[in-house]
Amino acid sequence: MDKIKKREELVEIDEQKWVNDSSLDHKGRVPLRGSTGVWKASLFIIVIEFSERLSYFGLATSLIIYLTKVIHQDLKTAAKSVNYWSGVTTLMPLLGGFLADAFLGRFSTVLASSIVYLLGLILLTMSRVIPSLKPCDTDLCHEPRNVHEVIFFLAIYLISIGTGGHKPSLESFGADQFDDDYAEERKKKMSFFNWWNFGLCCGLLLGVTLIVYVQDRVSWAMADLILTLVMASSIIIFVAGRPFYRYRKATGSPLTPMLQVFVAAIRKRNLLFPANPSHLYEIPKSDTSQRRLLCHTEKLKFLDKAAIVDGTQDSTVQQQNPWRLATVTKVEELKLVINMVPIWLTTIPFGICVAQTTTFFIKQGVTLDRKIFHGFEIPPASIFALAAIGMIISLTIYDKVLVPVLRRATGNERGISILQRIGIGMIFSVSTMIVAALVERKRLNLVHKDPLEGSSRMSVFWLAPQFLIIGIGDGFTLVGLQEYFYDQVPDSMRSLGIAFYLSVIGAANFVSSLLITIVDHITEKNGKSWFGKDLNSSRLDYFYWLLAIMTAVNLCVYVIVARNYSYKNVHCKATMSVAVCNDTDDREAMA
Repeated sequence: MDKIKKREELVEIDEQKWVNDSSLDHKGRVPLRGSTGVWKASLFIIVIEFSERLSYFGLATSLIIYLTKVIHQDLKTAAKSVNYWSGVTTLMPLLGGFLADAFLGRFSTVLASSIVYLLGLILLTMSRVIPSLKPCDTDLCHEPRNVHEVIFFLAIYLISIGTGGHKPSLESFGADQFDDDYAEERKKKMSFFNWWNFGLCCGLLLGVTLIVYVQDRVSWAMADLILTLVMASSIIIFVAGRPFYRYRKATGSPLTPMLQVFVAAIRKRNLLFPANPSHLYEIPKSDTSQRRLLCHTEKLKFLDKAAIVDGTQDSTVQQQNPWRLATVTKVEELKLVINMVPIWLTTIPFGICVAQTTTFFIKQGVTLDRKIFHGFEIPPASIFALAAIGMIISLTIYDKVLVPVLRRATGNERGISILQRIGIGMIFSVSTMIVAALVERKRLNLVHKDPLEGSSRMSVFWLAPQFLIIGIGDGFTLVGLQEYFYDQVPDSMRSLGIAFYLSVIGAANFVSSLLITIVDHITEKNGKSWFGKDLNSSRLDYFYWLLAIMTAVNLCVYVIVARNYSYKNVHCKATMSVAVCNDTDDREAMA
């Protein structure tokens, strides 16, 4: 007994000293727990995220103003242009995440994509500084040069490409700094996504206040120069943190094993299921100390046939051919991805609501009274800061107040399940669109009463409630989606998992553009379009009511999908400090 106890103590000491989750340090060795990862590494990572969000929101929130005032696009065209750019920017991470997981690794992908992002900012600065590339030679530009438009759009889409590698890889790289199999680090990781978004919101806040103010009062060129210098500095800081990071090797295409499961299941479609699921093929735990094994689940049983050992063939030959025999873990990983599709689809309407904040909400601010004190007038895009404030408030209260209370009440480490958190945010999105519709109706009434002054006597802070509410909703849904897609994808697809989260927003931007086109066509055919040349000739209040109804109906569908969702179920890993079945805490479905 003394020998067993001594062995257990040695294993526990070893676990406290070394990180045994398949990660490596910068020299390719097993990382020391005390000198790598956790917050000491995450702070470097959050700095470059702060810089990227500062740049992104400094550009994104004022993009519709630039397109209408400098490029001279009409409201409908400008809104579509913003949605297309936002859509590409948030769908590109699917490619970047795949390359990071399969070939390049997360650190290398972040570094390369950040350099591409920096090149985009440099090109954008050049388009506003070099005389031959500027919109025109005068301050008031009635018709911009074609070369400026080409360089401008090339620059912002180069930034989209940079974001494509940066966003999914950086966030998953940050989460990789926490060991899921070590209880203390696992709890810190649950806070990581909250504090990651806190840093993101700080970047957003400065982007829509300081940067937008410089754009409005100094010059677009000066704002671009500031963003370029900040991004260059943050890349240097990110590289300086290299000795503190934990790295994961690229494991090859994560899509190949899934295709192998499909092929094996089709080949064995005529075989009978074994009476006991334990007879399905799996690698013995002793053969895989690094890879986490998943438990068998009853859903999508057809795929289980891929793990049936065919008694009529040599078992050794089958085990050597992954196109004929798959492990239970590989089958379950494919099930995880398939089960995510309904969740992904039912969160798109929330993304459509978010898309309005950087288009129509900002454009509304242009028409309102933006003076606050002593004649100081805030830039229209700065009102977006209220969304960031709402998100910071909700994240702080959630992490510091709600989670501790709910942990004691529910016994769940997270407080509430991830899907419950997402659903709460969706309720806020419905409220946002209702409030936005009422405020826009009030604005239009003022325009009809006094066509000359219109809504210029109405304070811009009438928009505050809709920005605050959507910001609070973001603190639940967007952060919940980040955690959900990182946590529930197969371990080999975690950069792609973050890309799946971003693709919700990307797809929502494209759907929003499509919805504008459809509504414009239908309403114009039946009399007068809801989208005129400007806001005063439009009926955005009707459009907001439509979104509120769509989101409310979708919320009901989401609840049904969430209640029937099965979370990732990892085999317990016996350790001396804790028995880990860490992905089953969310087993309760959406209530």
